Amino acid sequence: MKQFRTPYFFRWIFHRRVWGFSRNSGIVYLTFDDGPTPECTNWIVDTLADKNIKATFFCVGANAQKHPELMERMQSEGHAIGNHTMRHEKGTKTSKKEYFESVAEAAEFIPSKLFRPPYGRIPMAFTKELRKKYDIIMWTWLSYDYHPEVSAAEILQRAQSIQSGDILVLHDNVKSFEKLKETLPQLLKIIEEKGLKFSVIS
Repeated sequence: MKQFRTPYFFRWIFHRRVWGFSRNSGIVYLTFDDGPTPECTNWIVDTLADKNIKATFFCVGANAQKHPELMERMQSEGHAIGNHTMRHEKGTKTSKKEYFESVAEAAEFIPSKLFRPPYGRIPMAFTKELRKKYDIIMWTWLSYDYHPEVSAAEILQRAQSIQSGDILVLHDNVKSFEKLKETLPQLLKIIEEKGLKFSVIS
């Protein structure tokens, strides 16, 4: 069974990373990884605009370089952006030098102090240096919208566990898009019915 909610011991072990915010805030933080993508980003932003909801987009540098118009749209409409490396490198399979070069290259197209490691994996040895320039943003609830064995119905069922202060992860990529179209409008409704509000990470 997939762990939609990040186990508490992960948050305790890797406590220098941001896993969530105050349980008393009444706010959740919607985030989208891997964009911008022409096929998906405009639909996501349109869907959020219909409800005046703001989100945080962790962008891959290569995509940001290709699609500056989408980067401009996200920011002009009040969404936040974060660095997700230049080419979606996995930290556990990339040298420290190559990884930091990727982060620096992506920063040329993604001006932000927010960083999320692709796959959520990054050696602890990298964390100290990254934290000199970035807040490392992880998550409390992962949608698994990219996973072929996780249905839209299961995602929405598991969304009932979302709480105040949670950071939620969905994906802005072609692989996840059909499932995202099924789930995002209903997910927003579920969260609103809980009386929770949305905010960007800053």
